[in-house]
Formats: sequence, C-alpha cells, structure tokens
Amino acid sequence: MGTYEIPRNVKGEGRILFIFSVKSLLWTAATGAVGLLFFFIFSILNLNVVGIVIALVFAAIGYVIGSFKVPEISSWEFTRKTGGENIDDVIKRAINFRRKGRRIYVYTKEEKE
Repeated sequence: MGTYEIPRNVKGEGRILFIFSVKSLLWTAATGAVGLLFFFIFSILNLNVVGIVIALVFAAIGYVIGSFKVPEISSWEFTRKTGGENIDDVIKRAINFRRKGRRIYVYTKEEKE
C-alpha cells in the first residue's frame, strides 16, 4: 500500500487578525484613509465624534467591499448576473466598462475545420 499526503487545513492562514484577508485589509485601510480626511475636517470644526463615526463608517464600507460577495437574488437582474462574485471585482469591471465607452470586447478563438 502506498503513502498518501494528507492536505493541511490552510483556510485561516491567509488572514490577518483572523477577520482580515490581505485584500480586505487594503480596502479597509484605503477607505479608512478617506474617512480620516473627513475626521480632520470635522476636528477643525470641533466635531471629533462625528469625524470618528464617519471614518469608521468608511472603513466598514471598505471591509465589506474587500471581503463580501454579491448575493444571488433571482428577483433582481443585477444580482442574477453577478451573484457569487466578489464586490470589488464587480466594481472594477463596472469602472472599466464605463471608462472604455460602454463597450465590451470579446475575443474568441474560432477553430476552422
């Protein structure tokens, strides 16, 4: 009888602080930095609490974008087409679609017989 390698459970090894993947940490940091701009603006007006809340909301939105997937809801056309994909991938594709003049180029390799 031969020997077999048993695969390791590596599900949580790519995570930082258990909830952050590298991608979600980057999105959280980037949107949190945008929220910090609002914090500095509100701190000039002596509204520190409002600035902190806005910064936390921006960071939470960044975490959701970086780690969640689009749910597949059959009654909505948008989620039927993008269900199960990462939210950030959908956003990137939408930005590229609008930037390229609302055109999608499909390159197919046709085999001739």
